[in-house]
Amino acid sequence: MRLKQLSLFLENKPGNVRKACRTLAENGINIETMALADTEQFGILRILVKEWERAKKVFEENGVIVRISDVIALAVGHRPGGLADILDVLDDANLNIEYMYGFSQRIGLAKQGRDIADSAVIVFRFNDPDAACDALQKRDIRVLGSEELFG
Repeated sequence: MRLKQLSLFLENKPGNVRKACRTLAENGINIETMALADTEQFGILRILVKEWERAKKVFEENGVIVRISDVIALAVGHRPGGLADILDVLDDANLNIEYMYGFSQRIGLAKQGRDIADSAVIVFRFNDPDAACDALQKRDIRVLGSEELFG
């Protein structure tokens, strides 16, 4: 079954990803997953939401360029080789992957002293990770370490 993905074309400057997420939040639309790719001039924010038609309308009303693409979500075994097994099937069928991104529920994190069992783990890349960690921790936003993630 195909899913509709929204691709937002955003100028590559501070605040634009936050603005897109805030726009959805203010309209009661939950983000299921997302991925961000960038160039020097612009970024492409790819988002999956349940109410994609309404999200598209909201973004367009706010002057955001949105393209809709069909994507397919697959259940992949959360074990070594789980993804490789899927890729074997795709390669055997001579199918090309343009891009992919993932998300995962990490139920084991609830045992780490803070109940985040229902939270997804989102990984960010920053140009200055130390400064980002400092800023997050100053706002009491928990930065997970490798022991918490991998157990």
